[in-house]
Amino acid sequence: MPRKRPKKSAVTAIAEMSTGEAAVESLIAHGLDTVYALPGVHNDHLFDAFQRAGDRLKVVHTRHEQGAAYMALGAALATAKPQAYAVVPGPGLLNSGAALLTAYGMNAPVLGLIGQIPAGAIGRSQGHLHEIRDQAGIIKRLVDHYAHIAGPTEAGPKLAKAIRAMSTGRRGPAVVECAIDVWGKRGKVAAVASPSPPRAPKIDHDAVRRAAKVLAQAKRILIVCGGGAQGASTEVTLLSDLLQAPVLGYRRGRGVLDSRNPFSVTLPLGRELWGEADAVLAVGTRLLMQMQNWGIDRDLSIVRVDADPEEPARLHKPKVALVGDAAPILARLIDELSKVNPRRPPRRAEMEERQAKWRSRLAKLAPQLAYLEAIRAELPEDGIFVDEVTQIGFAARLALPVYRPRTFLSPGYQDNLGWGYATALGAQHARPDVPVVSINGDGGFLYTASELATALHHRIPLVAVVFVDSAFGNVRRIQEEVFANRLIACDLTNPDFVKYAESFGAAGRRARSPGELRVALREAFAAREPTLIEVPVGPMPSPWEFILMPKVRGK
Repeated sequence: MPRKRPKKSAVTAIAEMSTGEAAVESLIAHGLDTVYALPGVHNDHLFDAFQRAGDRLKVVHTRHEQGAAYMALGAALATAKPQAYAVVPGPGLLNSGAALLTAYGMNAPVLGLIGQIPAGAIGRSQGHLHEIRDQAGIIKRLVDHYAHIAGPTEAGPKLAKAIRAMSTGRRGPAVVECAIDVWGKRGKVAAVASPSPPRAPKIDHDAVRRAAKVLAQAKRILIVCGGGAQGASTEVTLLSDLLQAPVLGYRRGRGVLDSRNPFSVTLPLGRELWGEADAVLAVGTRLLMQMQNWGIDRDLSIVRVDADPEEPARLHKPKVALVGDAAPILARLIDELSKVNPRRPPRRAEMEERQAKWRSRLAKLAPQLAYLEAIRAELPEDGIFVDEVTQIGFAARLALPVYRPRTFLSPGYQDNLGWGYATALGAQHARPDVPVVSINGDGGFLYTASELATALHHRIPLVAVVFVDSAFGNVRRIQEEVFANRLIACDLTNPDFVKYAESFGAAGRRARSPGELRVALREAFAAREPTLIEVPVGPMPSPWEFILMPKVRGK
């Protein structure tokens, strides 16, 4: 009997590469064409590998490590694709930590390429440049996936595993670290195979049928969407119509249902509807605000769709838990509902009336709304709005019309001041086909304002609007109202922001009214060049009565 020939491996080519070169080839094979980075001696051989890749890989170098990591975050949020950044260990890693933490909170696929001290010295506390005690342990507390590359043969497989981990199940950041004396180490490396498409997770069809039954029996359903619903806009829209169910989207869930649809609601009306609902379909959301602040009782049946099997029962065990990607699960749910869903009375007129009522109440925020109306009037439907921890940002989460998924970027539960400008810079770099506007307070903007230099150097036409009240406005108001006007550490000394922008070579404009802001935005979007628009403002009305609202259930 003849011997069977062994099957040929899908990867047969062997080449000598450095660890850095093998890492770069793996990034390119997985579709990454950009690294946001700040160089340093620990990563010299990695950057040499970047340079040798030529036009297959672009390096966008920033002026601070937090800028590099935030740019990768913005690019990941705007594209829903993995994005990479590279920095040195120790202070470089820690400077990028806020962005990694935010990526974890937002389930964003951000890949950190982090250097290390010499391999033989790790863990010995000898005082090497940028040494940090238990760097790996710190990283593991910030990300979903960590790996250490010990040589060129490990670079491709470990990066492939990291990228796969970021894009399957509950999405999130990953970090791969490599020692200073290993990036340049050479060896025989198998050619990097093109990644196979990820397997679609299995759908529990019995659970889907149970969910359809729960929803079919309910009279008043509320759909709640978070960031995990961004890829399921079509399905959510169909379900809203099928169930005559309003769709609550706050921050990361904005744009899943077009704001022009009267069934698209934000917090104030969403809370009211939560109190009336007998069933909730929660898609890609932790439901923390709703359960903790608004309350829950036995009269409310909850169906959850989550990528992470540990998430559904974290706060309250749902009636039905559906685990996997939202879009295919919801498509299957629509099929099942078509068999059992009763004919429902239309609610469009009701929703239009209730929307009008809440718009009149939100008019209390007139100064913020006027500026938001100016921005919305000039920003195209597919333009991207990046909010900040500022008075305009708080109001935008409630009232800015959002028409499409991934066009409203908000920093998740970290809600970290100063994330906005550099994150928006990454979004604009990754999406050069659409305008991006970054709104900032004067406090938050100066966290990463030095990245104006990055915008100019790489010709990234981001438009930043800086609202200037010479204070940490929210902090100041709390001190006035809650602490008997005992003010501390809340007033600011600012530069002339127009001159500041011009000193970098960027366009600087000043707008003293919503009308002037419209004109400035129109000119900036047409010019397609890095632009800063300063908007002097005074104290603004508090939005908090519309955000931090008391219980409506389970009192």
